[in-house]
Amino acid sequence: MKKYHIFGLGNALVDTEIQVSDQDLARLEIEKGLMTLVDEDRQQFLVESLQDHLTLSSRACGGSGANTVISLTQFGGKGYMACKVADDQNGQFYLQDLIDNGVDHSGSDQLDAGITGKCLVMVTPDAERTMNSFLGIGETLAPDDIDAVAIAESEYVYIEGYLVTSDTGRAAAIKARETAQAAGTKVAMSLSDPGIVEYFKVGLEEIIGDGIDLLFCNKQEALCWCDTESLETAIEQLQKTAAQFAITLGAEGVVVYDGCSLQRAAAQPITAVDTNGAGDMFAGAYLYAITQGRSCMEAATFANRAASAVVGKYGPRLHSAEYNGLKLL
Repeated sequence: MKKYHIFGLGNALVDTEIQVSDQDLARLEIEKGLMTLVDEDRQQFLVESLQDHLTLSSRACGGSGANTVISLTQFGGKGYMACKVADDQNGQFYLQDLIDNGVDHSGSDQLDAGITGKCLVMVTPDAERTMNSFLGIGETLAPDDIDAVAIAESEYVYIEGYLVTSDTGRAAAIKARETAQAAGTKVAMSLSDPGIVEYFKVGLEEIIGDGIDLLFCNKQEALCWCDTESLETAIEQLQKTAAQFAITLGAEGVVVYDGCSLQRAAAQPITAVDTNGAGDMFAGAYLYAITQGRSCMEAATFANRAASAVVGKYGPRLHSAEYNGLKLL
């Protein structure tokens, strides 16, 4: 038995979530449904422009990778998070929030000066989430921040695709994948966002290298990655990228390839109010299930239940009692 089920690697972002209209997005020239990187001035302008909007969830440590690792620990797994925060109020809050959620981390008592990353999550009435992120000091996450010992003590390394936007972050992801493969630790990754796949595909290919053990993506990301409009073609091509994969299809459920056969798990019926964190929750629940010895199909069914629960409320996470209600059967 290894010490950790998951070694997560991702951008450390403190999330603020607000409710907006499609007209708000158009007025502020924000591209709906995607994650867009912005500088601090642009993000502050957006916050001030939308300051009269309802805040939907309290401040929380976020970033795709952290959301996934936290969901795994809340289900009962053991996780580690490699990330970078600054010596500021948000940075201290971020590391404490990880600890409070049972996640070990790479932060130290000697944090660097700077600004911890922040993400403005805007949710429209159709439940779509749009993110504008300022990476702050997180943009400097580098290979030196990768703990080879912690990777060797983990069953899986989980890499968020958003890291590809930073040269040092991409290098850190490559090192994590290479270190894991040398140590016999499996590698899982999420493609994260259609815009990331469209604009940073070459960098993602560098992170993936000759292939990984498990890939998470949604339908749009899969089609873009494989440069096709056919899901069947994408499924065939993805087998060259990962030994196993899960393609989420929203209300149509998920397609799972377990290395031998293709299966489909039905979605759980739910009225979605906020899709923020759905993919992260799916990945965390899926990874928890397979590290507990469950089959890919059992993992997908459990992950669908978990993702449905999180889209039925505002915010990327559930309360502790809600996680308890979703325990793996």
